[in-house]
Order: sequence, then C-alpha cells, then structure tokens
Amino acid sequence: MKYRKLQGLGLIVCLFVSLSVSCKTTAKLQPSLKDALKNKFLIGVAINTDQVSGKDSAALRVIKHQFNSVVAENCMKSEEIQPKEGEFDFTKSDQFVDFGQKNHLFIIGHTLIWHSQAPAWLFVGKDGKDVSREVLIERMRKHITTLVGRYKGRVQGWDVVNEAINDDGSFRESKFYKIIGEDYISLAFKFAHEADPKAQLYYNDYSMAHPGKRAGVVSLIKKLQQLGIKVDGIGMQGHLTMDFPTIGEEEKSIVAFSGLGVKVMITELDLTVIPFPNQDGGADVSMSYKYKNEMNPYPDGLPDSVATKWNNRMTDFFRLFLKHHDKISRVTLWGVSDGQTWRNDWPIVGRKDYPLLFDRNYNPKPVVEAIIKMAEKVSKP
Repeated sequence: MKYRKLQGLGLIVCLFVSLSVSCKTTAKLQPSLKDALKNKFLIGVAINTDQVSGKDSAALRVIKHQFNSVVAENCMKSEEIQPKEGEFDFTKSDQFVDFGQKNHLFIIGHTLIWHSQAPAWLFVGKDGKDVSREVLIERMRKHITTLVGRYKGRVQGWDVVNEAINDDGSFRESKFYKIIGEDYISLAFKFAHEADPKAQLYYNDYSMAHPGKRAGVVSLIKKLQQLGIKVDGIGMQGHLTMDFPTIGEEEKSIVAFSGLGVKVMITELDLTVIPFPNQDGGADVSMSYKYKNEMNPYPDGLPDSVATKWNNRMTDFFRLFLKHHDKISRVTLWGVSDGQTWRNDWPIVGRKDYPLLFDRNYNPKPVVEAIIKMAEKVSKP
C-alpha cells in the first residue's frame, strides 16, 4: 500500500518536473526580436551608462535577449569625450565598447560632428571670438582621429555627421558651417576614414521624410560621392509622432536613399503620443518649453484606446521596414524602456511619454509580438 502511494507520488513529481522542463524549454524557444529579424536587418538600441555598468539590470536583460546592435546614447558625444581642449575622457566610452564586444554586438559610435552637445571651447579662441577656419578644421581632425583611432577595428560604424540639413534642404547654419563652410562635412568623413579605413561611415538626420530634406540629403551624398568620399549609409532618425511622417513619405525616402547605393538605417526610433508644443516637430534638442498640465495628458498611463493606436502605428512602420528589408541594414530604438526615454523630459521636463517597445516594467508591448509574427512571414532577401 505504501509502495503504491509512493509510486503515485513519484508519478506526480515526474509529471510536474516534466511539465516544468517543458514550459522552460518552450519559453526559451520563444523568438526574440533579433531571432525573428536575423535574416532581415539588425535590430539595435541606444544604451546609457547605467545599463552598460549593470546598474540597470532589468534593462540589461532586455538588451541581451532582444537586440544585436548597440549605439552610445550620450557617452561618445564631443562634450563628453573632450570637455576641455586636449583633455579626452574615455572612461564611459571604453565601458560601452567593452560591453558591446563582450556581448558580440554590432557597435555604433554616435556622433563625431554635431552642432549640439559640443563643448563651448570647440568654436572659440582665447579672445572669446570664433576661431579661424584652419583652427576649427584642425580641432575637428584631432577629435575625430583620436576618437575613431582609439576604437579602430572595434566600433563597426560611426555617425560621422549629425543633422547638417534643414527641413527645406538647405544647410544648417551651425558654427561648423559658418566657420568652415559646407566642406566641413567632407572633411569629417575624410578624417574618419583615415582613422579607421574599415569602419562604416554614416550621415544621420531627423525628419527625413520631408521632401525638402530628402532632396537636400540626396544632393549632399551625391556631392560627397563625386568627390570620392566614403559614405556607407544614411541614418533616418525615427523620432515619430502620431501624425508625422506618413508611411508614404517615409517610404519615398527609403527608396530615394537606397537609390544612392548606400545602406539605409532607421535610427533613434521612438513614437510619442503626447502633444508637441509647436507645429514644427522635428528633434531639435535645443527646444525647451514650460510645463503645463495639458501638455502631460497621461501621467498615470495610457488609456487602452490610445495604447491600441500607438501599437497599430508602430506596427505599420515595422511593416514598412520589413517590406524594404532588402534596402534597410539596421533599425535602432532610441532607448530600452519608456522609463528612461529622453522624450519624458524633452522639450518639456517632467512629462510621461510611452514611445518605446518596452514599458516601464520592461515588459514587451503587443507590437513586439506583432513584429516577430510579421518577420516570420517575410521571405529572405
């Protein structure tokens, strides 16, 4: 009698263990974004120092499981790398590159030349006035050569020049442009290529679905190509709103940029659902506005109806990216979760936004499953 009871108990234990192992095995077999998209394009994410150091362990688990490419969110920008002339600080960037290599990730350096988040000394002399063209070119050369050279063979791609074209296609009149002229762009690419001939070099900008900006970028890349300048790709920043851009205009830019014979990348991808203070949109980080309650409509979470609209719109964009996976080499999210997105505080500090694929608890939103299912139905290129 006791034997039968023990035998029955044993069967129950075996069944429980079997089911437990089966469940664990099933969980492991659930495809991640990088698994589902591996034959389509890289799926990347911008990461910060808390994540690289392991302080944000929850984000770290998501990064390792879901993504196969990383980009430095802030630690490689010039004000971080060279806060004072000739004084380079590679502490955070070293950690970032080490993390990427340790986890076998495709590493992107961001960004070499950008008018914003640049140290004040870069453009002025001891007299407080703008430096000469020759001095600024030499400062550019030293910065690029030092940074790219340090990570030669370790960083696979660089955003060489960031946001140099206005929405109408004209050149942004940054300090680089005013002091050097438009050839600061070709010089930046030249210096980067000399520092690491094998690294991929990109031009990166926002609102690339504007017809004027599209035409301006096409014209810029053609000029660089005619000069024999190495340009490997164009990054289309994906700072989306619920109204801009249209799928049609985004598609036109993907096709137009691909027609130049370069890689097309969707970079800095996020989708805001909260109102913007003006009608210009874009992603100019210098914009700042005072807090108003009506500009923070969802402090306690998104209503189901809004969340559904968000998921549908993000799904539509990934459907477009998958349609053109033969042209797109990488899609990169600008952050891991809603809790640490830059959009919470830009251009109004203290708001709550919900623009990324993972919520504040690092749980995937419905769009993640939708992307995986769509990817499985798309044939290999």
